[in-house]
Amino acid sequence: MKLIIGNKNYSTWSLRPWFFMQAMGVTFEEQLVSLNSDNLKVSLSQFSPSAKVPVLVDKSLTVWDTLAICEYVNEQYLEGSGWPRDKADRALARSLTSEMHSGFSALRNELPMNIRAKRQVTLTNAAQAELERIDDIWSAYHPKSGWLFDTFSIVDAFFAPVALRLPTYG
Repeated sequence: MKLIIGNKNYSTWSLRPWFFMQAMGVTFEEQLVSLNSDNLKVSLSQFSPSAKVPVLVDKSLTVWDTLAICEYVNEQYLEGSGWPRDKADRALARSLTSEMHSGFSALRNELPMNIRAKRQVTLTNAAQAELERIDDIWSAYHPKSGWLFDTFSIVDAFFAPVALRLPTYG
């Protein structure tokens, strides 16, 4: 199985499945693709129809969406242990993961991923509201274990880039 990704310092979409698979002990080959290539779309189109990273190739199957990759790995290799065991917690974890997967556009635009940088920015009201929403999530679902639902799961992999990104901006 091969995971094709961009630079983990800049590509939150690549970091999420990589982090999930690493944390869960899934064996895979990592293939880095430069995101600065002039022929990036052409280069990536050999792996998936979206011509974006990440892409998981497992034998003859290609999966090219971050959440779909994590779901596939969870079902195929982890017997469902990538989500909380409790049904209610699992539903909440999926809701939070989907919220992160499709939302927080102001934060994505105003606080781009670069965990090696140090910057000061003034957030718009929209980004500040999204940051407050993340704080509410972490406050409500962050038990003593340090993970959102007691043990590491897909939802933690989806929120990890935000946790890594915040120190960049103080």
